[in-house]
Amino acid sequence: MDANGVKAYGVGELLAMARERAVPVVRGVPEAALATPTPCAEYDVKALVDHLFQVIVQFQRLARKEAADFGETPDRVAGSPEWRERLLDEADRLVAAWSAPGAEEGTTGAMNMPARLVGSMALLDLTVHVWDLARATGREYPGADEAVVAELAGAVAELAPTAREMGMFGAPVTVAEGASEFERLLARTGRDPYWR
Repeated sequence: MDANGVKAYGVGELLAMARERAVPVVRGVPEAALATPTPCAEYDVKALVDHLFQVIVQFQRLARKEAADFGETPDRVAGSPEWRERLLDEADRLVAAWSAPGAEEGTTGAMNMPARLVGSMALLDLTVHVWDLARATGREYPGADEAVVAELAGAVAELAPTAREMGMFGAPVTVAEGASEFERLLARTGRDPYWR
């Protein structure tokens, strides 16, 4: 519990929540939709899945304070109908890596960022890219847990200026007055929460 009596979650616990939300979306991506555009303009569905694979695998290394390699994105989808279960297996490994003792302590990665913030970056990708996949394939996104959105709101506020400079986030999008916290979060990453 934190000072306000609110349960404080570890990154591993938050990633486990996000993974559960991802299962129906990932399993429901039809092969016929792999060339479909996504809310991430630079990715179609297949490229986004390959990117998500890359993130999930490399952030396991960062949890262990190992060097990560985001240089080349391997094609893990082509010719393999098992890619969905393999992606979810890697997400399990991501949860385990960030649940290990010490994963959130100290710094990690080439930029020596606080490990908890790096874990939150993995959480952001596992959350927003799954939303991207749901939108791109005409499926409902099964929502994001309140604790996940709270963690990501803090991380996005901290990361946004640099992420925009590096082209990882677009310009913030204006949302409707009654927008949910999750819609506001998507908008702060440069996504249109109403994208169809």
